[in-house]
Amino acid sequence: MNVLRSRAARVSSAASSGAASALVAAAAAVVGLCAPVMAQAQSVENPWLVRVRALHLDSANKDSTGLDLSINNKTFPDVDVSYFFTPNIAAELVLTYPQKQRIYSGDTQIGTLKHLPPTLTVQYHFNPAGQVRPYVGAGLNYTHFSSVRFDSAVQAALEPSIKHNSFGLAAQAGVDVMLDKQWSLNFDIKKVQIRTKVSSAGTEVGKFKVDPLLIGVGVGYRF
Repeated sequence: MNVLRSRAARVSSAASSGAASALVAAAAAVVGLCAPVMAQAQSVENPWLVRVRALHLDSANKDSTGLDLSINNKTFPDVDVSYFFTPNIAAELVLTYPQKQRIYSGDTQIGTLKHLPPTLTVQYHFNPAGQVRPYVGAGLNYTHFSSVRFDSAVQAALEPSIKHNSFGLAAQAGVDVMLDKQWSLNFDIKKVQIRTKVSSAGTEVGKFKVDPLLIGVGVGYRF
């Protein structure tokens, strides 16, 4: 009887040991299968990126009115919000406040205006996991001209006016240089179509194309 009990104990111990080993093996297999998924989930970055830049506007000043129209170049701040649909593809919306510009005819200032030029682009990022992350983009610009004022003598002589809305294409190239997992330096260049029709006493006399080159330097934060 004691022999039987001893054999039963050994069988029970072996069974328990085998079950424990099987459980450990199963757990190890589950961990092995989940590890790549967990690592991938940890490596996925938040899709939102915000940049603040100092932006320099260099106007092309192309005029077909015969009045030699131009506006001044200037530097101003802008903010852009980007959303990454994939590690490589993002949409960027560039925003600023209405910018005041001086209007010239030749070397003579003849008035002022304000323009608000939000731009939406779709970007392709070439090296989304690297420290240096170049990108290119293309999209659309909408510019609203407001507070258009001409000198009283010009207003009396020509009764000038401009179209207040402009739609155009935009192209860009830039690079983010990562400082850590969230902060980055940004360098960005855009070419944007901004143009308007010019009229005198209600009659269109030509077009004025700002079509600026926009050069930006700033910082970005990835949430």
